[in-house]
Parts: sequence; C-alpha cells; structure tokens
Amino acid sequence: MATELYPEPQTETRRLHRRRAIRRAADRFGSYFLLILATFILGLPFFWMIITSLKPIEEVILYPPSWLPSSIHLENYVQAWNTAPFGMFYFNSIFTGVVTTILQVFFALLMSYALVFIKFPGKPFLFGMVLVTMMIPVEMKLIPNYLLLRKLDWINTYWALIVPPIAHAFPVFVFYQQFRTLPKELIDAAKVDGANHFQTLIHVIVPISRSLFAAVFLVSFVGRWNDYLWPLIVTSELKMRTLPIGLAYLKATQETVSRWNILMAGSVFVILPLLVLFIFTQKQFVEGITRGALKG
Repeated sequence: MATELYPEPQTETRRLHRRRAIRRAADRFGSYFLLILATFILGLPFFWMIITSLKPIEEVILYPPSWLPSSIHLENYVQAWNTAPFGMFYFNSIFTGVVTTILQVFFALLMSYALVFIKFPGKPFLFGMVLVTMMIPVEMKLIPNYLLLRKLDWINTYWALIVPPIAHAFPVFVFYQQFRTLPKELIDAAKVDGANHFQTLIHVIVPISRSLFAAVFLVSFVGRWNDYLWPLIVTSELKMRTLPIGLAYLKATQETVSRWNILMAGSVFVILPLLVLFIFTQKQFVEGITRGALKG
C-alpha cells in the first residue's frame, strides 16, 4: 500500500524522462510538419514553372490542368534560347552584377570601417545621412540619376548599369552593426604590429566576418540580378539589356505570344544561376544571416 502511494524515485524519474522525450518528439514533429508545409507552399510555383516549361502547348492550356507532362519537351528551352539573345543577356547580367556587387561591398567595407574605428568630426551626422538614404524610395531617384547620366553621355553603356547602384546604404548598415561588436583589442593589436587601416581591414576584420561578408555579397548580387526598372530606363538598345528585361522581350515576341511553355523555359534561364549560386553558398548565407541577427 505504501508503495502505491509513494512510488520509488527511479520509477518517477523514468516517467519524467519519458514525458520529456514524448514532448520533444511532438515538438520536433510539429516543427518538421510546418517546415514541410512551408516548403510545399513556397516551392509549388517553382515546381509548376519547371513542369510547364517541359509540356507541349496543348497540355499547358488543358483544363483541368495536368500536374505531370505526358512527354518531356526539351525543345522548349531551345526555342526560348533562339527566340531571344539569352547569351548576350547572360553576359550583361553577370558582368554588371558581379562588378557592381564587388564595388558595392568593397566601398561599404571601407565606409563601415571608417565609421566604427576611425575618429573624425561629423561621424554621427554622416552615418545618419547614410540611414536616411535607405528611406528614400527608388522611384524618387530615377529622374535625377537619369538626367545626370544623360549629361555624362552614359545612356546605353555599362557605366550606367554599374556606377549608380554602387552607392547603397544597406551593406554599410549591415557591416557597421557587425564591426561594432568586434573587440577593440583586435584593432589595437594590429596597430601594435604596424598594420595600417587597410591592412587591418583586409587581414583582421574581413576574415572574422567572412560569413556575413558572403551573405551580404549574395544579397547584393541577387538584387542586381533581379533589377528590372533601372536597366529598363538607362538602356534602350537590345545589346545592353539584362535578363529580367530579356524575359519581358521574350514575352513580347510574336513567336511566343501565349506560348507559356516557352515563357516558363525563359524564366528557368533567369532563375537557374541564382539557384546554383545559393546551393553552393547556402551554408555561408545562413551563418551570415544568423550572426547578423544575433549581433545586430
């Protein structure tokens, strides 16, 4: 009777461990279920885009729609590639995107380092002005920038696609928040060893911030890759167009009007490089975003 009223300590401990294990399993199941559901919802449009790009036009307009094609039609990609000069669009997007992103991140590193580690008058005011530029809508800057580029005779040139986007406040703000969390002893040790500011930035700051550096580089490159409005305004010749505008050109071409399988094949051309880039850099991207969230 006493044993029933007062269970043994070991038995009670086993029950507690069992309850905790069941609770952890339930939490893990709920987390995985929500992640799978979110993946399905977010991935469904991409799945439909790829499936549509492999269908014949008869199955694309079929109602009710079919989820899987009866046969694979890779010629849709060949027709999309031949209808629009995607090779030239690829070169323009890759060249301008890489060069702009490198310069944008480089100047953001220099400015963030100066705002954190170098003393000079008016530093708080300067950083405030940087933040103010993030609040200005892009549309308000289009006309002044266009008029300036027209005076410089940069319309329909790579200068117009590369130079204006270099000055961007977002990388400056992210690097500024990261550099503020770094111990000042590292900078003092570099000064004792005889390193100047540029050497300290390259050999001390960048290596310990490489995860965030990779994340900012990827976000900036994706922004340049997907930019539609600015290249549309500063370019009017087909040879200077980038991929987003090239996709609109493909849609407007008479050979592909209402040919959604061809348009979806062109969309795969646009998104495929970003997908490959993210697959190879997802570890650095997640680490950088997590580090920025924890320290920012």
